[in-house]
Amino acid sequence: MKIAKPLLLISTPIGVVAGLREAWRFHGWLAVLMAVLLAVVAAFFVMTWRVIQRESR
Repeated sequence: MKIAKPLLLISTPIGVVAGLREAWRFHGWLAVLMAVLLAVVAAFFVMTWRVIQRESR
C-alpha cells in the first residue's frame, strides 16, 4: 500500500487526460461528453464532502 496509493494518485489524472485527448482525436463531441461526465462526478463528490463536513460539526 505504500507504493500503490502514490502510484494511483499520479497515474489516474494522467490516464484521464490521455483518455480525453484520444476522445478528442476520435470525435470532439465524445471528449465534451466525457468532460461533462467528469464534471458531474466531481460535483457530486464535492456535495458529498460538504455534507460530511457540515454533519461532523
